[in-house]
Amino acid sequence: MSEYSVLIGGRAGEGINTAGLSIARLFSRLGYRTCMYFDYPSLIRGGHNFAIVRASDMRIGAHRTPVDVLLAFDQNSIEHHRQRIRDTTTVVYDASTVVRGQGYGLPLDAILKEENAPPITGNSAMLGALAQVAGIDRDLLEAVLRESVPAKHLEANLRVAGRGYDAVENVFTVEPLDAPTFPVLTGNEAAGLGLVHGGLESYVAYPMTPSSNLLHFLAEHAEDFSIKVLHPENEISVILMALGLAYAGEKAAVGTSGGGFCLMTEGLSFAGMAELPVTIVMGQRPGPSTGMPTYTAQSDLHFVLNAGQGEFPRLVAAPGDLEEAYTWSSTALMLSWKYQVPSIILTDKTLAEGASSFDIETVVPHPDQEPVLWDGAGEYRRYAPREGGVSPLAFPGREGAVVRVNSYAHDEAGFTTEAAADVKLLQEKRLAKGESLKAELATYPTVKAYGPRNSGATIVCWGSEKWACIEAAEKFGARVVQPLVLAPFPVRHWKEAMIGAGKIICVENNATGELARLLRQQGFDPGRPVLKYDGRPFAVDELEARLLEVLA
Repeated sequence: MSEYSVLIGGRAGEGINTAGLSIARLFSRLGYRTCMYFDYPSLIRGGHNFAIVRASDMRIGAHRTPVDVLLAFDQNSIEHHRQRIRDTTTVVYDASTVVRGQGYGLPLDAILKEENAPPITGNSAMLGALAQVAGIDRDLLEAVLRESVPAKHLEANLRVAGRGYDAVENVFTVEPLDAPTFPVLTGNEAAGLGLVHGGLESYVAYPMTPSSNLLHFLAEHAEDFSIKVLHPENEISVILMALGLAYAGEKAAVGTSGGGFCLMTEGLSFAGMAELPVTIVMGQRPGPSTGMPTYTAQSDLHFVLNAGQGEFPRLVAAPGDLEEAYTWSSTALMLSWKYQVPSIILTDKTLAEGASSFDIETVVPHPDQEPVLWDGAGEYRRYAPREGGVSPLAFPGREGAVVRVNSYAHDEAGFTTEAAADVKLLQEKRLAKGESLKAELATYPTVKAYGPRNSGATIVCWGSEKWACIEAAEKFGARVVQPLVLAPFPVRHWKEAMIGAGKIICVENNATGELARLLRQQGFDPGRPVLKYDGRPFAVDELEARLLEVLA
């Protein structure tokens, strides 16, 4: 296995995330699979930011602790990451700010002054130095910059990159691979593309990390995708606007995080009672309350599963990588409309803001789905009972149809009622939709398994911990089982995947073992112990060490 890891660190406002993405694209152009984790505090400027980029000739989705090259804009970028530095690590640092650096010092202040370039172009000097250290052709570096830098700043960045390239020496050579160049996308971008594939017409959101970049991505490409992107004043407005769009017949999705989803829960219940379809991309972060806005967690599972008062069905899916984010965002939107239920895509900062190589050729799309529409015969009754629980849809303006939507208990026509027989009938109809959705999901790959069956040990994980678990399991010859759908829970698929599981180890990024609790509620033994981590994702080597302790 041929692989490289690069870390670039500095202060907020210095473009560390953009530089990390450029590094990932540089390796991608050489045929490598890449993944990037981006770490930053909740500050507009200042604080320590870093991006760690890993490139490999194999498919990957997690980082490792040691790095081959450390690019440091300040002293903190060296001090905070000494555990990553090995004898073979090459350090390139800004000699203008670092006072105790060992390696190659770049006089960035002098370079920028001589080239009459803005401070942000210092990133390009670091990229140039990386290319020289790693034996990457200068023309390829320039090609990556031409793709990513706006035209009005391009020439300054090219000049500064050349200065960085010439200021250091070649240390090793990254050999090009005879492999395709995959685009490098974030999880938010993959989810956005999936929503568009599923028929998205309007996206509504109030910015909230880690889902904000989904709003920015769709807004930037709204014209390309022929969609509307709306930014109301708060999350209550977001969910109600989306429900209004659904009432009018327009496929809408929203994005938020835990605090915003809190405000949306009344609207979620409205969607359940009024049988209005809406898809919610919910990016988890450590809580409660504001918590740590810019870090990662898997601590909102039961909140999402149980949000809203009353009893109504919902679809909850938790993708683990870009391809799954694309597929299940698309599917969630389509199934939400087919069954007139809310659907929720659970992501987290690691997946949403992290970047990886995206291979569209490996995506096996689920069947296209269309909503059941009224045929125009007879009197239109919005909530007319029908086998499977799904009532035909009509939208305002349809000739012959009066479309009544009601958040109160109502009868078939949508009129408020407190008659026990009507209330019972409509409640049973809503629950029947949940059973119909569950039956259809039985034909989808709702649980994935990796590695040999009867290996003696099975790692259970969900969401963004997927690839760290897969790599760590390979070292021990263990099996990995990952549920993609968490509601309605795929009982039969789970039973089949866990045959011969042996010792079960549940890996989650929360403090209480939320997936383990869900498994117990479904009648399954989640095993012991549960490995938990908070704030940041597991590095592969960290997880391997923890598993070694458990399996020894």
